Amino acid sequence: MLTHLLPSGHSIPMLGLGTFNLRDDDGARAIAAAIDMGYSHLDTAAGYDNEEIVGRGIRASRVSREELFVTTKVGRDHLAPDDVRGICENSLMVMQVDYVDLLLIHWPNQDIPLRDTLGAFGRLVEEGKVRHVGISNFNRRRVDEAVSLSPVPIVTNQVEYHPHLDQEALRQHCAKQNILLTAYSPLAQGKIITDPTLSSLAQQREKSAAQVALRWLLQKGIAVIPKASSVAHMEANLDLFDWYLSDEEMDTIASIETVHRVIDWWPGNFAEDAL
Repeated sequence: MLTHLLPSGHSIPMLGLGTFNLRDDDGARAIAAAIDMGYSHLDTAAGYDNEEIVGRGIRASRVSREELFVTTKVGRDHLAPDDVRGICENSLMVMQVDYVDLLLIHWPNQDIPLRDTLGAFGRLVEEGKVRHVGISNFNRRRVDEAVSLSPVPIVTNQVEYHPHLDQEALRQHCAKQNILLTAYSPLAQGKIITDPTLSSLAQQREKSAAQVALRWLLQKGIAVIPKASSVAHMEANLDLFDWYLSDEEMDTIASIETVHRVIDWWPGNFAEDAL
């Protein structure tokens, strides 16, 4: 499994399992199956209301907690310091884990001082309840603000990224500050699988359009967390590491003109992406 070395000396797997909407017994079984077939990076959030299911999946697997990289997030309405602590401690309790590997600000909230939020995150790191901190859905200006205010390194910015939303300027900006970009919805919730350019490249390589899209992101140095619930899709998403796209193929995908953002829960949040 391809990994990215973090400033702490720990590594984050570049392929993870997105768990949004994985629920109930089926969700727990899917998570356990993913772990047993090789997934070690699990992405959830307090707002997904499924952290208990993620914990059940971890315990049902044949892999120890220490071998996994678990990410969760604090929602934008809970970024006051006391709320941050309460949300994090509840996440640990419902997942039945002693720490999370990565805690993210799920969405920015200009009404709550970012300095206070990141200070609370830093204290959780000091206490051993969180190993690393990061941000999500932050544009370049907000990335800079977070870096300047955080008492601990910001290790990732998790954003929507796929061939129909190529955020190369943001990727480069984060890379200059040693911040890994992580792509959620890397398949645009399934919308890119019918893209003619991706379909043509996939046919030539005897791969799927989804695999081509994920491989493109990985070769750009972007971590990916596609959601999958079926064993077939999980296995297909793992088949990314023994083949490469050529420079020409990479450029062809980057030249796709379709632009579509799937997730925009707070209109206006991305208005400054061009800055």
